[in-house]
Amino acid sequence: MSFRRLISDELERLQPQHPRGLTVVITGHGKGKTTAALGMALRALGHGLKVCIVQFMKGDMHAGEWDAVAKLDDSVELVATGRGFLGLQGNTSSRQQHRDNAQQALNLVRDRMARGDCDLLILDEINNAVHLKLVDLEQVVELIRNRPAAMHLVLTGRDARPEVIEAADTVSEVREIKHAYRKGIEPQPGIDY
Repeated sequence: MSFRRLISDELERLQPQHPRGLTVVITGHGKGKTTAALGMALRALGHGLKVCIVQFMKGDMHAGEWDAVAKLDDSVELVATGRGFLGLQGNTSSRQQHRDNAQQALNLVRDRMARGDCDLLILDEINNAVHLKLVDLEQVVELIRNRPAAMHLVLTGRDARPEVIEAADTVSEVREIKHAYRKGIEPQPGIDY
């Protein structure tokens, strides 16, 4: 592991006068929503924050972030709770199996919120889970409403509902302009997964 900085000037460390947790939504049909959330996790680690990532859809195919998190210390917990993307890439799990797993993921999230043992809680692909009716909109709005005051909550995935967007403090939309997949190029490790 290495880090270098070419300029040796002393750095200022900003501290908010009124620290508080934020709810952030990263949505849209472009590539990079999970990647942006993982970037926030990396930044949080740099500030000494503890991170928990719960993946609502991923779990049936290897993802590079799993091995990357395994190389970090115990400041990051990643739990892949999903059975994959319902109806995509030959996924054979039933809708009920997907919903059962998503509901288990919600219970895990509620537990982490109640314990308060993480500073940044990322709910990866939860917006997709709502869109596919694996998680109810009311359940997500309740999570946002019950977020501990000092905890940051990040929700990723396409098709964020207006109610989720309204409840968030910060919302970013990732828009696809061009994607290699549209040219018939298969997903590439380290870039797409």
